[in-house]
Amino acid sequence: MSPSLFKALLITSALSLITLAHAHVGADFSEHHAQGLIDGLLHPFTGLDHLAAMLAVGFWSALSTRRVWLAPLAFANMLLVGALLGLSGATLPALEPLVAATVLALGLLVATRLQFAGAAAALLAGSFAVFHGMAHGVEFTGANPVDVLVGMVTGTVVLHSLGLAVGLALRSHSAWWPRLAGAALALWGGVLLAQLA
Repeated sequence: MSPSLFKALLITSALSLITLAHAHVGADFSEHHAQGLIDGLLHPFTGLDHLAAMLAVGFWSALSTRRVWLAPLAFANMLLVGALLGLSGATLPALEPLVAATVLALGLLVATRLQFAGAAAALLAGSFAVFHGMAHGVEFTGANPVDVLVGMVTGTVVLHSLGLAVGLALRSHSAWWPRLAGAALALWGGVLLAQLA
């Protein structure tokens, strides 16, 4: 990994930890009500469960699919669908454990580098995104949710792009770094599930 890429990852991680206190209700045990474009943009960065999943989608896609853009694109689109469902009042029982389970699953996918056809990867990523979007959508307040949604999808695309960049950088250099990253993600997802049980 290049020193500049490592620095970018370190800065992103530090910023996400700084903003953790303003994160959403759920796996990070705090509260955040997004009301505008900037709130929406920062929202995916402020919950470690969402942050990990969105980075992992890009990372896994870079490692395991030929059309690396397809799963992240599906995730971003279905995230929006889930958020719209959440804004309309729809929710699912055990939504936060479902979000945590996606982090665990994505970690295992990264660790194993399980290969999927493009459509199957997009379907899986999109189904995970609905849970994340719904969890975001039920928290949004304010008169204009469009600004929040635009910001949220933009933040998600940034995280997917960062995950893709890391995955593309590592896929031909080392088999162990992706496995370790995936194992760490899966462990984090397991911790989240245990906390929510």
